[in-house]
Amino acid sequence: MRIRTCEPGDADAVIALWEACGLTRPWNDPHADIERKRAFQPGLFFVGATEDGEIIATVMAGYDGHRGAINLLAVDPARRGEGLGAALLAHAEAALAALGCPKINLQVRPENADVAGFYERCGYEPFQVIDLGKRRTV
Repeated sequence: MRIRTCEPGDADAVIALWEACGLTRPWNDPHADIERKRAFQPGLFFVGATEDGEIIATVMAGYDGHRGAINLLAVDPARRGEGLGAALLAHAEAALAALGCPKINLQVRPENADVAGFYERCGYEPFQVIDLGKRRTV
């Protein structure tokens, strides 16, 4: 797998992967998510591609100067267990470290609890917090 930043022509393949991994939600427009990320810190949006260019993994990272974030880590379900997710996560962590990021947060949906073990093996641990959010129209 070759890791590179997401390019404009990758959107359809990235969205197809997110859908295959169950990461899209009806209230979020994945095309808009990609465009917003490409407008803000595009160098922290990575894809993993095969030699023939097929996108088989993605991760979207961010850093606000206080905390880093990992979002939309996805690996083609047919390719899981090959270390691709760990490699892509390590790549995103290194990019955040290069920016001076002292801590990285991520969220796991309750219905995707099986992935928590993956993150724990990668050094993440659960924290007791109350996660609040507010939806806005943009």
